[in-house]
Amino acid sequence: MQSVPVPPSAPTRRDLLAGLGLAAAAPLLLGATPRPARGAQPSRPYAPGSRTVLLRRASLVLTMDPALGSGPLGALEHADVLMQDGAIAAVGTALATPSGARVVDASGKLVMPGFVDTHNHLWQAVIRGGCTDRDLFGWFQGCTDPRRGRLTPAAVHSFVRLAALDAVQSGVTTLVDWVDIFSYDLVESYVRALAETGVRFTYAMFPPAPGSPLVAKVKRELVDPVPLASFQVATHAARAVESHNRAHWETAQDLGVMLNSHVLERPEQRADDPFGVLADIGALGPRLLVNHAIHLTDAEIAAAADHDVRMAHCPLSNMRLASGIMRLSELGRRGVKVGLGLDGGTNDSSDFHALMKAAIGLQRARTSEAGVFPQVHDVLRMATLGGAEVLGLADRVGSLTPGKRADVVVVDPAALNFAPRFDWIGQIVFNGRPENVDAVFVDGRALKLGGRLVGIDTDRVVREAEAAAARLRAAG
Repeated sequence: MQSVPVPPSAPTRRDLLAGLGLAAAAPLLLGATPRPARGAQPSRPYAPGSRTVLLRRASLVLTMDPALGSGPLGALEHADVLMQDGAIAAVGTALATPSGARVVDASGKLVMPGFVDTHNHLWQAVIRGGCTDRDLFGWFQGCTDPRRGRLTPAAVHSFVRLAALDAVQSGVTTLVDWVDIFSYDLVESYVRALAETGVRFTYAMFPPAPGSPLVAKVKRELVDPVPLASFQVATHAARAVESHNRAHWETAQDLGVMLNSHVLERPEQRADDPFGVLADIGALGPRLLVNHAIHLTDAEIAAAADHDVRMAHCPLSNMRLASGIMRLSELGRRGVKVGLGLDGGTNDSSDFHALMKAAIGLQRARTSEAGVFPQVHDVLRMATLGGAEVLGLADRVGSLTPGKRADVVVVDPAALNFAPRFDWIGQIVFNGRPENVDAVFVDGRALKLGGRLVGIDTDRVVREAEAAAARLRAAG
């Protein structure tokens, strides 16, 4: 449901958003600070504004870089991770503590890269748990369409902030938000809410009309000034709107960004021939990200592999809407780059552990084979480095390789749902829950510490989202 674009407000918004992006990366740290491990070199405990942070004596570090440790996940036991100026500076055992470093005691805990969510619709938090007896089309009709047109800037801010913080506390450090909301004031509120959380994000914007200047304007004035933000052009590939798809692809090329399309989420969409449309407009390639891609033919899977098309798999949403099961095992055999996506309101939560478990379980249910792709190490890679590869960000995030940005999570296995230790790598996927995520760092700055979001009044965030949802209900 398109709304009419409105003129931008005062030009100082660019400066405001730039400031928000910088401020979001340095939230206030509240609560107790962890003590350094026994035997560590003299240092100060973790404190606000730290730009050098040492995670000391983690029981297990999964670097996702085989060159740094053992096995496909580059595992290291009893290791440290040093972050300096927002980047991974070193990973290894008994690292020296730099002068002035803040130390976080990670003994007994697991350290790994943050999760990369390759597909989301954060504003849909307003309809969590809604239309539970509907398929995709019924869900559009009963849940999304009636509410999208009633959104206000304040409501957008409340819902996006709520969902983004939920993702962060679950261990998500990078996310892609596919958005078909068009008025400038709504988009500004959306981007501001994302920037304030401190998460690394991509805003994928569906153009209000082919060739609309609003797309470039949003990228230039709202997204580009935020240090942790990037941009994509979104589309819905279908023969009936092929000319629009072509215009969207041309816009993406002009802006030097990826094209992001929903493709074959439901079998009925086969009549739209979305993959054929994307091929005909010349979009097949590494700068195309397709979401869901459940009902691909053998020929389409081969074409995706041959052209290095990137894909987002959303298993929890696909189950919820009875959309089907992605042919992930076949895509894996062909080497197609696939990441995982929470997919907004039809996920109902931001539980990346459940997402990984579903990605494995659905393929085993589909094939009746326990050894089918993906296995535990495959899905952990998909959730981190694989997602970064899908987004073209693998040179910056997705592994704990020195030189990359310091997007890191710390998992505490000392919990009723996780203990006792048997196979911690498997337990991350099959036992883990968001409450096991003890700390989250994005660009080296703590967004969660000691199991709590840093500097966030979660009760207030919830109250404001509830109030905004009540106003929308009353307006309808």
